[in-house]
Amino acid sequence: MEFIETYLQEVREIAAGLDRGRIADMVRVLKGVRDSGGRLFFLGVGGSAANASHAVNDFRKLCGFEAYSPLDNVSELSARINDDGWESVFVKWLSQSKLRSEDGVFVLSVGGGSLEKNISVNLVKALEFAKEKGAKILGIVGRDGGYTAGCADACVIVPSVNHRSVTAHAEAFQAVVWHLLAGHPDLKACEMKWESVK
Repeated sequence: MEFIETYLQEVREIAAGLDRGRIADMVRVLKGVRDSGGRLFFLGVGGSAANASHAVNDFRKLCGFEAYSPLDNVSELSARINDDGWESVFVKWLSQSKLRSEDGVFVLSVGGGSLEKNISVNLVKALEFAKEKGAKILGIVGRDGGYTAGCADACVIVPSVNHRSVTAHAEAFQAVVWHLLAGHPDLKACEMKWESVK
């Protein structure tokens, strides 16, 4: 029971500590991407990769974005990793997708990537490419936000309250924040199914 209570208390602390201003910035940037006819590309690895696929669904279905993730085509993803390497997999995919300045690249990550620590270098390289193209960069990340937080146009950092549960909380709160965004009145284009059933 002690672990359960501690974990749920951490959830309460994180929810209270989320920067509301940064979330509002994300709404503004996302609205700008959609209003300019831009596409939204979600990137993540590990559990964040699964979250990226889920987020694509929500932003397409609920908010009317043209949204994609390279993680949804395992054949292409694995071919690119095999032929070109893990570090360049997202850059090559974004390049093939003809990333442009109207588009947004949305990173979901626990650490946000770091060249110095050689962690999630594929995300860093993708964001460097996005900056070159003038695309908007967004992120929901944990820890200190890493490279993503340092270069993003809008980024929410999930507060770390216990070093033993950083990954679990960061990945869980990615879903909390993107569902908040997808349900925001400035972004939501249609009602969710269960909310529309009387």
